[in-house]
Amino acid sequence: MTSITLAELAKSLGVRLEGDGALTVTGPASLREAGPTEVSFLAQPRYASQLETTRAAAVVVAEDFEVERKDLVLLRCSDPNAAFTAVIRAFIDEAPAIPAGVHPSAVVDPSAEVDASAVIGPLCCIAAEASIGRGAHLVSGVHIGARAKVGAGSVLHPGVVLYESVSVGADCILHAGAVLGSDGYGFEPGAAGWTKVPQCGTVIVEDRVELGANVTIDRARFGATHICSGVKVDNLVHIAHNVVVGENALLVAQVGVSGSTHIGPWAILGGKVGIAGHLDIGQGARVGGGSDVFTDVPAGVDFLGSPARARMETLRAQAGSRRIPKVIRDLRDMAERLEALEQRTNPTGADA
Repeated sequence: MTSITLAELAKSLGVRLEGDGALTVTGPASLREAGPTEVSFLAQPRYASQLETTRAAAVVVAEDFEVERKDLVLLRCSDPNAAFTAVIRAFIDEAPAIPAGVHPSAVVDPSAEVDASAVIGPLCCIAAEASIGRGAHLVSGVHIGARAKVGAGSVLHPGVVLYESVSVGADCILHAGAVLGSDGYGFEPGAAGWTKVPQCGTVIVEDRVELGANVTIDRARFGATHICSGVKVDNLVHIAHNVVVGENALLVAQVGVSGSTHIGPWAILGGKVGIAGHLDIGQGARVGGGSDVFTDVPAGVDFLGSPARARMETLRAQAGSRRIPKVIRDLRDMAERLEALEQRTNPTGADA
């Protein structure tokens, strides 16, 4: 177990220490769960009440945040979130280095190019004319199709599948079960049923992309389904054929993107967002979790709801819908009063 004094930790993080720097800590934890040898953090004021009961040895807080407890050691900084990320890194034990080479159980086609510094783990399969770059790591059970490429330093976790001609750039992380290059979903009606539309394109993943577990990215009908540099995709996301995802976009868990949609750089799609096909999601747009998008989203705009609209428009509509039961009750009351009034003015019910 890694241990470090708070004084050493503060120095390595470049933060200001308030309290006993000689205390030794062994790892990070939440305010609620931290023990007396652990470090926690407070980034959102709504959790401030937990400072009163936390057992943490030290807490990372903002420079100007007031703490009444005098027995807590404080690590003060301008960005508690970023500082606590550095705390976590300080306690991560480095995994033992895995020697470069091809595991005896792996199958590598003679025409494939595998850099001598790459690691090819157990039960991997590398097909004809595939290319594995410098320092790449195929952990185990990875399938690399014919003419597929894996860039330098990329890590492919167990069960990743690259179909033929798929390209993955440098310094990417593909988590377990990700599948890139399966056929796009295309069928046309015919006399005998549905006829499959050929999907002859590919998938291109640029550098520094991270794909979560069981992400699926379909090959293009023609051309390429394109994932640009810096994109981060959560688990269980599906990206259909001919989609383009711009640089540094974020797609959270269970997002589904239909074919030929373009997602702009730095856009954020919340969990379970559904995007219809042939749309443009503008640069920096943010779509709230669970939204269903059927129209283009302008750059920099927050969209929300089903169907999704501009955030304030959706919130106003939701506020109006909450008043509907009262409106119905008022209308029913008015109808009853009107009926009573008519009976008093025309008790026989005869026509005027």
